[in-house]
Amino acid sequence: MIRHHPDNDILLEYSAGTLPWAVSLAVSAHLQLCPQCRQQHQQHNHLGGELLDDSDPQQVSSDALQHLMARIDSSDERPEPAGKPQEQPPKVRCSDPALRRLPRIVRKLVDDNWPLRWNRVSPALKMSRLQSGQDHYEVAFHRICRGGKTAEHDHRGQEVVLVLYGSFSDADGVYAPGDFLVREPGEVHRPIATQDRECLCLSVVEAPVAVTGLLGWLVNPFLSFKPG
Repeated sequence: MIRHHPDNDILLEYSAGTLPWAVSLAVSAHLQLCPQCRQQHQQHNHLGGELLDDSDPQQVSSDALQHLMARIDSSDERPEPAGKPQEQPPKVRCSDPALRRLPRIVRKLVDDNWPLRWNRVSPALKMSRLQSGQDHYEVAFHRICRGGKTAEHDHRGQEVVLVLYGSFSDADGVYAPGDFLVREPGEVHRPIATQDRECLCLSVVEAPVAVTGLLGWLVNPFLSFKPG
């Protein structure tokens, strides 16, 4: 059961198309997993359509159609619309159980970034950065081994996390596949994977984390941040 969802403001921004692209990517993936939020998103779209119907006509520029067609032509670079999940065969065949069943938009990221390059961040944590055309956000997989404990850390910018496989816990609760979390600067936590299986998360961050304590004083200067 999915217990952690994007708040209403995030869903409204997603429906309005004003959410940053990288965050929209994580929201789109969550909607493909969560019937509850998918229904709420559809209600927002319906309400938006009614508001448009009731609004007064506005004069548009002579090149409005040209701009609209240009946006449609580039729509393959945007998150997919959320709808009823459909099975889609991956381009890349993968025996990794954590990567077998992913939301379509995440599957596309994997296909576009194959083979994935995993870098060990700590004894319990590996990460793989995903090229997604972002200028201000880093999009990556984070993978915690079974029972693994990551370093306690704060956040220098917003961090959005979507659990894709396995589960982890921190002082605030337990997070399972489909759960959507937002961490803001000043929120300190230490994710710990459950003992039964490893945990795979999709993360979208706008700044590197800041490890707390003495360990942070040693490693923080070397933590990298690579949007792309």
